[in-house]
Amino acid sequence: MDAGRAIFETVDKLRQRRTGPLVLELDLTEGLTEGPPSDPVAAVLSMRKTRLSDVLSGLRRAARDSRVKALVVKLGGNPMGLAMVQELREAVTRFRASGKLTVAYAETFGEFSGGTVPYYLATAFERVYLQPSGDVGLTGVAMEQRFLKGALTKLGVAVEAGQRHEYKTAVNTFTQDHMTEPHRESMTRIVESVAEQLVHGIAEGRRLDPAKVRELIDRGPFTASEAQETGLVDALAYRDEVYDEVRRATGGEAHLLFVSRYARSAAVRKLPHPMADCIALVHGSGQIRSGRSGRSPLGGGGAMGSDTISAALRAARRDEHVKAVVFRVDSPGGSYVASDTVWREVTLTRRVKPVIVSMGDLAASGGYFVSMGADVIVAQPGTLTGSIGVYGGKPVMTDLLQKIGINTELVADGVNAGMFSTARGFSPEQWDRVNGWLDRIYDDFVGKVAESRGLTRERAHELARGRVWTGADAHANGLVDELGGLEHALALARERARLADDAPVRVYPRLNPLERLRGPESSEDKSAALARMRLDAWGPLARLSAELGLPAAGPLSLPGWYIIR
Repeated sequence: MDAGRAIFETVDKLRQRRTGPLVLELDLTEGLTEGPPSDPVAAVLSMRKTRLSDVLSGLRRAARDSRVKALVVKLGGNPMGLAMVQELREAVTRFRASGKLTVAYAETFGEFSGGTVPYYLATAFERVYLQPSGDVGLTGVAMEQRFLKGALTKLGVAVEAGQRHEYKTAVNTFTQDHMTEPHRESMTRIVESVAEQLVHGIAEGRRLDPAKVRELIDRGPFTASEAQETGLVDALAYRDEVYDEVRRATGGEAHLLFVSRYARSAAVRKLPHPMADCIALVHGSGQIRSGRSGRSPLGGGGAMGSDTISAALRAARRDEHVKAVVFRVDSPGGSYVASDTVWREVTLTRRVKPVIVSMGDLAASGGYFVSMGADVIVAQPGTLTGSIGVYGGKPVMTDLLQKIGINTELVADGVNAGMFSTARGFSPEQWDRVNGWLDRIYDDFVGKVAESRGLTRERAHELARGRVWTGADAHANGLVDELGGLEHALALARERARLADDAPVRVYPRLNPLERLRGPESSEDKSAALARMRLDAWGPLARLSAELGLPAAGPLSLPGWYIIR
């Protein structure tokens, strides 16, 4: 009898969870992953991380689901890039417009540290709660760069490098001891543009005058009580108190469910027919390099391999059920040759079906190169893009090696056989070759920008010169077509393909378990798009390896400090 009652109660609870009211939860303390795992290591590392695409699709579906009564999000912890934060703000705003309650709470927005960007995200919610012991690190926007020339000189290292043109400042870290005027001009405008976006969003979300928000930024950071007094937060409360408030506001019977679980369960219930017309989603993240995507076992960021991305685009192009392609790019750039390989596949795909690029936090230098051939480029206002330029060179460690007692001798057959040795500088004739190489790459890059974006060569050069733009400024200057996130890009793809608003999205390449195990038959096989663990990568030591003259990421690259958090 007791066993029967227990079974009945269990079944009844499951039924209530399936049909009863829901409060969706999202924990952002560990951040979000941009896309699906690119390799076995990434799969393990991201096993418990929430995917951005699941959050976006889940909130879009939840806005129309009468069972869902509210959304409660915990903020803080690992910082997220500005463009990803703007994607989340858009999704929350759409969900909130459906009339459902949205609540953000944080233990702190920065603990004796800046917290402007996470607080900016919080202002998209109807109510903002802060733990009484927390702070609001609303301090504004700052970008800082250190220059290593003086230290390298003391060590006996000289960096010989060229760049095209004055705004291509990645190499300035090693060749300058201060900001050049173009460098300062570019960074100043990025900071101004980002600050404008943050002030506007905070003012709109908290119903404050923009001038008041700027005043508050100059007064920050704030203690919890100060934040409540100035209207930056609605109330001070611990987690249990926040959840009690949410339960009371939603009737007290709602079941808590993570957004990602909700999204996946909803997707399972509505599995599309395997032969249904769809949108292909191809993710390209990390430094761009030849070969296959993956990451080092030593850690560090992943790599966008030209072979992997090209194979994925070919698979989507040849699939008759794919009616349009969305290429999600989140990359600071890298190899020119690898970028050109991906660009070619984008242009070939565009001849057959629409290609929409959705830019993430970064789509600069090589990241812009692989994007520019698309029908439409979509970016967030806070995306960092452009950086249309090139640099190249090498560190010369002759003095350093001599200081530590290392003598280097060269035996070579060929005038320029030792050209790239770090034990000696370039000869005048070798410098001519370096400059010819830089000019060729820059001319190709700018020419393709002009052709792809419908600009004159002169106008493309004016916008290029290595300058980094925010998405907002890139849009104003014609380097980006529309402002928005991944959901907007998918909507554009469905529209161009004449598909329904709920047409399925499939990540490419699509592989069954057998195809994953057997390996590709040729480079034309779609399983050639599988990523791998890169045993040849330097992981977190990549930058140091480049500085020491070991194989670098590539000439079309943006420095890591350009990320706005």
